Amino acid sequence: MRIVEAVYESLDFAGCFAIRWEVFVGEQRVPPDDEQDALDETARHFLLFVGDEPAATARAVACAPGVVKIGRVAVRKPFRRGGVGAALMRGVEAAHPGAAFVLDAQLQALRFYETLGYVAEGPEFLDSGIPHRRMLKPAS
Repeated sequence: MRIVEAVYESLDFAGCFAIRWEVFVGEQRVPPDDEQDALDETARHFLLFVGDEPAATARAVACAPGVVKIGRVAVRKPFRRGGVGAALMRGVEAAHPGAAFVLDAQLQALRFYETLGYVAEGPEFLDSGIPHRRMLKPAS
């Protein structure tokens, strides 16, 4: 596995967006207008390859001094349950040394993020019609 940082509107970013479209719009029926937003232009985008095949993506946005919000985490179906998601998250975190992290996790993914040291906070909420909870991971 290898992770690259994808520059906005580059070929690698197109790979990130293709995975997001496949997972969020195709599988989870997120409205297409909700999938891409203005944060994409300034976020750091990460693309994980298994061999030569794009397998997973995430983006990171500085949301406060020393705090990074991770979002748009998506792993293509053939690569789930093989450690790809955990490797992606570790890569995104490693690209932000000393930062604390926040993310909005779909309820179905809470356990996954808990195994990576994230703690759920606050009430459940809907994002694009999907139940989520805010999760935090302190700086290490």
